[in-house]
Amino acid sequence: MAKSDRQVKLSVWIAGESGEGIVSLGEMITRACTRIGYQVFSYRTFPAEIRGGTVLFKLRIDRDSPLTPGDQADIMVALNQEGYDRYKSGMAPGSILVYDVDTVHIDETPGVHLMPVPFTHIATKEIGFRLAKNVVCFGSIWTALGGPADLAEAFVSSQFERKGAEVVDLNLRAFRAGRDKIKEQSASEIEPLPVGDPVDAMLVTGNEAVALAGIASGMHLYAGYPITPASEIMETLAVELPRFGGHMIQAEDEIAALGMCIGASYAGHKAMTATSGPGLSLMVEQINLAGMAEIPVVIVDVQRGGPSTGMPTKTSQGDLNLAAFGVHNESPRVVLAPISVEDCFYTTIEAFNISERYQVPVIILSEQALSASKVSVPRFDPDRIPRWERKVVPDGWLGSDGSQAESGHVFRRYENTPDGISPMPRPGTPGLQYTATGLEHNEHGDPAYSPEATTLMTAKRFRKLSHLLEHHADEFVYTFGEEGHADVGVIAWGSCVAPVREALESARELGIKVAVCAPKMVHPLPFVQIQRFAERVDQLLAIEMNWSGQLANMVRAQCGLSVKSFTRDTGMPIEPATALEYIRTVYREEAAHV
Repeated sequence: MAKSDRQVKLSVWIAGESGEGIVSLGEMITRACTRIGYQVFSYRTFPAEIRGGTVLFKLRIDRDSPLTPGDQADIMVALNQEGYDRYKSGMAPGSILVYDVDTVHIDETPGVHLMPVPFTHIATKEIGFRLAKNVVCFGSIWTALGGPADLAEAFVSSQFERKGAEVVDLNLRAFRAGRDKIKEQSASEIEPLPVGDPVDAMLVTGNEAVALAGIASGMHLYAGYPITPASEIMETLAVELPRFGGHMIQAEDEIAALGMCIGASYAGHKAMTATSGPGLSLMVEQINLAGMAEIPVVIVDVQRGGPSTGMPTKTSQGDLNLAAFGVHNESPRVVLAPISVEDCFYTTIEAFNISERYQVPVIILSEQALSASKVSVPRFDPDRIPRWERKVVPDGWLGSDGSQAESGHVFRRYENTPDGISPMPRPGTPGLQYTATGLEHNEHGDPAYSPEATTLMTAKRFRKLSHLLEHHADEFVYTFGEEGHADVGVIAWGSCVAPVREALESARELGIKVAVCAPKMVHPLPFVQIQRFAERVDQLLAIEMNWSGQLANMVRAQCGLSVKSFTRDTGMPIEPATALEYIRTVYREEAAHV
């Protein structure tokens, strides 16, 4: 009996040695699935070493948009022993295990359908081309999935046609060899995968979404220094940004990169840099300069595991405190955290909007989990978000001779306005010259250290954040699940939002009503919206990927709420099953006290 079209929700895990083409293999399956009508969510982990180590590629396919790679593998492919040993516990009951019989020793695995294939032997001896091993695997996996062979062969041909007919023929032989090995073992048991029209969607990573949004926002300069896992943003912009008239510069370090961005923005151009935690630490002084001189700039921090060098290829949410409070003395900044790969695009546009209108540095807290996920997303629509521009001096404000004397106006760069936002001309504009430094100053920009000037200017700078919270906080707090009363309210941010959203559906089946609050603006924290959310739930918990519960601590301190903190910081994203277990724990504790 064939699979029902609505029942097809499959997770495929591929584990193998770094350098064996695991990611290329996973992406081949990903793209092939979209051609037969499936939405996909893929996530990859890889070692930090230059060579060696195990790579894991997770792929989930569904007719609807999957939010996460899922909890368990329906089909697991093991190409090396370490990968099998490390991830075998993730196989679902009744799953299929395809493994390289040349290199992997299998334990007794009751309830798992074994499909041994001599991938290494086929590639090196039968095909005579070791690098074709991942195409042999593609043939086996695609057949085990029940995918149509003719479509896959057309896909393989298109993949390699630019390398010539001989290479195409070699890879088709590899695909067919892998396919035949599976058919020899299980042809009668394989159900065909329902086929639909190609998905009209983009396949992008979080990093690519950030880069494209920068271009869509009108960014003129990107300056950065390579660092895992943020480098893909620079690599994408190196190719794409010049096509739109912009410039990409690889700076000598993170300090110089942000300095270049601040300089470009001071001159009137939108600018962005991207880094990870260690680079953000280096940028702290420059962030304060941008806050003090009130110069817009966007900084992307793709968070990774551990302090110091830590775990550069793993995920974490450990930079929240650094992004929000990593300052000397005090200076304003805004911190946004996208909640999905698709949201990386829209959050970046919002970051430019806030930065330009309020003349503050905006930090986007992305994560390795978002940067390394390639997901089907609807085609981006930059017009979905209205564009906010920088406040400038109005036309005709100066006299006909270009002077303030004739017009009767007095230009004050740091004018003490009700919302704290002052007009910002381009440097050197006749009649509108001013000095911009990191020194404390008066409304004209002249250095001034009097108690009155310090109080006036500090209040003005922070008044911008108050205005942002008062007028726009609702736009940056998402809610999901129960709209009214809920047994459990979950506060989650970043990549944790998706597994929590999946978990609430499972909780509902268990009779637990769950509501989710996802503050996309995490600094300044939209405390009014979070307090309103807390009023309609019995128990409040925060789920995040750091050790100390950084968001939970902010909620306690700034919202005055009692919130249980569930944290995990292992380098791997939180799964829906883990989020569900946290929710059930809190629900059981509440029930025990009733």
